[in-house]
Amino acid sequence: MEDKSKPNSHSNGPDMARPPGAVPGPTNPMVTPLLTDHYQFTMSYAYWKAGKHQERAVFDLYFRKNPFGGEYTVFAGLEECIRFIANFKFTEDEISFIRDTLPPSCEDGFFEYLRGIDCSDVELYAISEGSVVFPKVPLLRVEGPVAVVQLLETPFVNLVNYASLVTTNAARHRFVAGKSKLLLEFGLRRAQGPDGGIGASKYCYMGGFDATSNVAAGKLFGIPLRGTHSHAFVSSFTSPDEILDKLLRSADGSTTCEDFVGLVQSWLNKIQWSKLLNGTFGETNQSELAAFTSYALAFPNNFLALVDTYDVIRSGIPNFCAVALALNELGYKASGIRLDSGDLAYLSCEARKFFCNIEKEFGVAGFGKMTITASNDLNEETLDALNKQGHEVNAFGIGTYLVTCYAQAALGVVFKLVEINNQPRIKLSEDVSKVSIPCKKRSYRLYGKEGYPLVDIMTGENEPPPKLGERILCRHPFNESKRAYVVPQQVEELLKCYWPGNSGEKREELPSLKDIRNRCIKQLEQMRPDHMRKLNPTPYKVSVSANLYDFIHFLWLNEAPVGELQ
Repeated sequence: MEDKSKPNSHSNGPDMARPPGAVPGPTNPMVTPLLTDHYQFTMSYAYWKAGKHQERAVFDLYFRKNPFGGEYTVFAGLEECIRFIANFKFTEDEISFIRDTLPPSCEDGFFEYLRGIDCSDVELYAISEGSVVFPKVPLLRVEGPVAVVQLLETPFVNLVNYASLVTTNAARHRFVAGKSKLLLEFGLRRAQGPDGGIGASKYCYMGGFDATSNVAAGKLFGIPLRGTHSHAFVSSFTSPDEILDKLLRSADGSTTCEDFVGLVQSWLNKIQWSKLLNGTFGETNQSELAAFTSYALAFPNNFLALVDTYDVIRSGIPNFCAVALALNELGYKASGIRLDSGDLAYLSCEARKFFCNIEKEFGVAGFGKMTITASNDLNEETLDALNKQGHEVNAFGIGTYLVTCYAQAALGVVFKLVEINNQPRIKLSEDVSKVSIPCKKRSYRLYGKEGYPLVDIMTGENEPPPKLGERILCRHPFNESKRAYVVPQQVEELLKCYWPGNSGEKREELPSLKDIRNRCIKQLEQMRPDHMRKLNPTPYKVSVSANLYDFIHFLWLNEAPVGELQ
């Protein structure tokens, strides 16, 4: 299996010629100020027309429910949000287009206003990318002139929604597969367009996958690349006679095998008549043998074969072993096989037995530990079933169900106004889950004695933070009977300043993709196992302080209309 990865900055993409210290533009050049809903411009015009466009507003970006029937989510997409606001500026062509989409009655002054805006007066506070997060807790808090921040809503929701969903999906696959398995993202051909494919590769790597088949993502983000060959390569051969160049130098360069094709055939004969390998296998498919031999001549150091084109047991595995043994004689070590159809549990176990018998019969050390990779529309349920059946797969190539997030279409991220001109605002609904938590808030994660996170708590901005070893009352935002005292052994403030605007706050640096991936893996390992399990996971507690609880319900009663019975 080839590994073409090279060290590469995660911040490649457009705008590579920017001055040192500048934030590059969005990875996808389609992410511009026009990547928004039309009503954002109509609202911005109405703000401007009413003279409200400069009023200071605070918006929270969060989600209401964890995806995939689980009880955790992984936050992703922050870097792309920062890239977007750092380069937010309308071009003349964009302003001209906006003018054409709005009614002719819109005044010229509004378009002059658009011409001058950027995000220099916007502040963005966020949870670190790659963190495990939970419903209702703000992932982003965005502060700034209301008309400008309104224009950021749709792009931010777009950039966070899929990124967090697919990262969570990848993390769930990693959790089921286990730490020891190699996970390969093979989803480009099934992804929703080029951007879906590029984004999936980046965020699956962030969520714990080891490599991708996506070459563009490898170049952009420095993700390790893996790949072998397809069934087309195998079926394109008809006979070993097609192989014209049969020479292969030994791994140390000391000798040359003049007829590698003949060497492979001699090893196949030994395999076919080995008593330990159950006697004669009959004729294997010669076109398959030719394809494997040709591929080994091209990649003697990275020979991995797709063995299910014709018959895995009767042809694919014996043919692979013949080529692998010929390579071994010349000092090379084959990488392994890939199974792309059939009963993966059974076939992997049979392949492992065959490899172990080869090692015993011919004394080839380590042959029994040959890598077995499985693909073929795998998903979380398939991995779980394979674990229960027992299998010998070392690596999984996962595509369609991973990158399309087949089990759930969207995360359901929302962007809600929580304060304007220092006045808290609340969004009410008959559905309590859709009631927003008002005012500018701070968020903390409280840890218990065993090192696990116990609860996330939101407080008013000016409330004192929770203190180590000091008991604090944590309340459910809306259910008065759900409350608990917590004595935290560690307190972590969640929201950090990633774009300070004119506030003078110190700006958090954006880490590399590899660092974000490591953070994600570490955070997932810190979670209590019952929150992570696939079946009936325990909900993680999200709470508010006693003061914030009282204020939410005061504002709720104050804003809700009072009915009148006739």
